[in-house]
Amino acid sequence: MPLKKDIVWRVGVVYAVILLFGLLIAGKILYLQVFQGQELSKKAEELHMKSVMVESNRGDIYSSHGRLLASSVPFYEIRLDTRSTGLEMGRERYFNKLDTLSRRLAGLFEDKSASRYRRELYRARKNGERFHLVKERVNYKELKKLKTFPLLRKGRYKGGFIVIQKNIRIQPHDNLASRTIGYTTDWEGGNIVGIEGAYDSYLKGVKGVRMMRRIQGGVWIPVSDENEIEPQSGQDVVTTIDINIQDVAESALREQLKEHNADHGTAVLMEVKTGKVKAIANLGKTESGRYKEIYNYAVGESREPGSTFKLASIIAALEDNYVSLQDTIDTGDGTVYYYDKKLSDTKPGGYGKITVRKAFTHSSNVGISKIITRHYRENPSQFIDRLYSMNLDEKLGLKIKGEGEPRIKYPGDKYWSGLSLPMMSIGYEVRLTPLQILTFYNAVANDGKMVKPQFVKKIKEHGQEVKTFNKQVINPSICSQPTIDKVQNLLKGVVEEGTAQNLKNQNYEIAGKTGTAQIANQKYGYRSDSGISYQASFVGYFPANDPIYSCIVVVNSPTRDVYYGNVVAGPVFKEIADKVYATSFDMHDGLKLAGNGDSKEIPFTKHSHRQELKRVLRDIGVKVNERHVDSRWVVTRKKDSLIDLANRYIDQHTMPNVVGMGVKDAVYILENLGLNVKVRGRGSVRDQSVEPGERIEPGDQVTLTMTFH
Repeated sequence: MPLKKDIVWRVGVVYAVILLFGLLIAGKILYLQVFQGQELSKKAEELHMKSVMVESNRGDIYSSHGRLLASSVPFYEIRLDTRSTGLEMGRERYFNKLDTLSRRLAGLFEDKSASRYRRELYRARKNGERFHLVKERVNYKELKKLKTFPLLRKGRYKGGFIVIQKNIRIQPHDNLASRTIGYTTDWEGGNIVGIEGAYDSYLKGVKGVRMMRRIQGGVWIPVSDENEIEPQSGQDVVTTIDINIQDVAESALREQLKEHNADHGTAVLMEVKTGKVKAIANLGKTESGRYKEIYNYAVGESREPGSTFKLASIIAALEDNYVSLQDTIDTGDGTVYYYDKKLSDTKPGGYGKITVRKAFTHSSNVGISKIITRHYRENPSQFIDRLYSMNLDEKLGLKIKGEGEPRIKYPGDKYWSGLSLPMMSIGYEVRLTPLQILTFYNAVANDGKMVKPQFVKKIKEHGQEVKTFNKQVINPSICSQPTIDKVQNLLKGVVEEGTAQNLKNQNYEIAGKTGTAQIANQKYGYRSDSGISYQASFVGYFPANDPIYSCIVVVNSPTRDVYYGNVVAGPVFKEIADKVYATSFDMHDGLKLAGNGDSKEIPFTKHSHRQELKRVLRDIGVKVNERHVDSRWVVTRKKDSLIDLANRYIDQHTMPNVVGMGVKDAVYILENLGLNVKVRGRGSVRDQSVEPGERIEPGDQVTLTMTFH
């Protein structure tokens, strides 16, 4: 073949191969563009851009009077983009400002030396970091100061200053009702506890969507995007809890637990007519010996109640017309045997022949068990049916998770025996939670109407009510009115002449029942090598003649050889009741002003809310001088036969003068200014740690020292 043709042939082959290869590439490109273009574009975008869910601001939880119980406090994560546009154009400016910036950071946070901050910021710039972490958990006050620092004051694009907000859930009152307020955990299958969990659908709000871009080092940073969806904040929950009564309940319970070195205890106060829970304290001993809210015993702990269950037994016998309160029962020497089981009364030698009334008011195990076994031995189902008709075998159906299971067995059940009837009559071989027992007693106080315990009364959004929770009736009548009248009289007799005489007082009447139960160990029964464990309780209501509040106190495993309900649980009940009585005008017959004729003793008044003060003084017939007064809050002063008012203005940016105010008003004002308030003592404000007129910022702390007048 001539050389020329050979060259042409070779060039042709090369050209053909190149053409074929080009056609294949073009075909592949066409295929990718037409058939896989959309999918590949999406994958490429996912490698550099992604949408992330943005958490909404969780709603707050308030007490019944508007005090904050739980809130999401904003904290900030501070990062620095060392390659931002402004810093790229002013490289020398970055290094010149490092010394000053490092000193300011070290002075603000006091966690690292200035030299260490400088080294880290210098290295971040050298490495070209676009998302360098400067500090986590920065509060709002610190953030405002950071915005004045060198470089950072230039903002994100000129100074590389990146701020990421993260909300942290706090309870301002620390341990107060913390298990009832509760919490939620984020992970799948996490805990849902208390009101936080029960009303999570209202509190959590609606999440938003934000675009994030991947930068050098695999770090994702937020970017502005017109398709970004803003999160919607959650709604606020207003509870039934009265923080002042809650404080007293928890304090009284803690002192009694310490006094008797008990394992744990609970105290609950509830409105009789509505079922609103005004206070609920649950304290357990930690390994260090301190008492904290570690479990919601009132809601979750189902145990044998002991003598407080005798009320149900007496109601059954009265409803079935088997006894009257004047009938007598022979308790002999205070002991009785059922097969090989011995039941005893606490009085040495026994009560002998006593009335049914005394058998109850003096909590005679022998008397009550004899009444029930005598009349129901042949037909125990009748007795159990009576208990069931009072809803004692049913859960309350609380929204709060973890309610303990009530247990009242039925004849023919696996564990029913010849001992079951007498033992159940005095509160053994049955199981109820403290809140279930309280609901039963509350029904007696409420003339037979059983209402469901209520922890939340309304939902609010931006200060406006959007939902109200009304009273729920479980049973309109647990028994007949004549029986209710009789057992109400019996419960008054327990305090007047029976086992709880130590709770009698001259101001108001208490009705209730003591309970002392041996605690069964799952392995050893009621006795073990360590001795017998007891549960002391008192449950009742007040004022006895016109009940407004019901209350239960349970103290578990006291170890000081004192375990009777009237001595261990009764004082806590009394302290809570005294507090409520002292602060509830509707429980008093009326205020009698000293003096004759038109002469009145002018009462002491605290600096207070103007309209509330005027209303109270008007109700008790005291004149008010408010000329030239136009402020919401006022200073008060006695003057002749009236109370003289003067203006007290509140400025959002300066510390107000709250000396002379009650703790409720003072804390309300200061918390609404965004301050963290600590209170020492009780009474009126004597001193405040931040002087009036000083500049304040949200998050500042102020301590109030109280004193009694």
